Amino acid sequence: MSRRRNSPFPDCLSDEAAVALCDFLYQLATACESHYLVQLRRHHDRQTNLYDPEEPWRFPPSDPRSR
Repeated sequence: MSRRRNSPFPDCLSDEAAVALCDFLYQLATACESHYLVQLRRHHDRQTNLYDPEEPWRFPPSDPRSR
């Protein structure tokens, strides 16, 4: 696997440092997701109700433009 030149990740990490970095990032992502769970779900719900992939020209029933 080739590395990009401007990667934000150093090439010279030890195995232990790579594991520590990944553990930290997973914990950070989990904390962020827990803190913003309501907003994340609300946004996700809005995004999934934007259109029907089978009939993308139709608006969802709750959309005022569909009346």
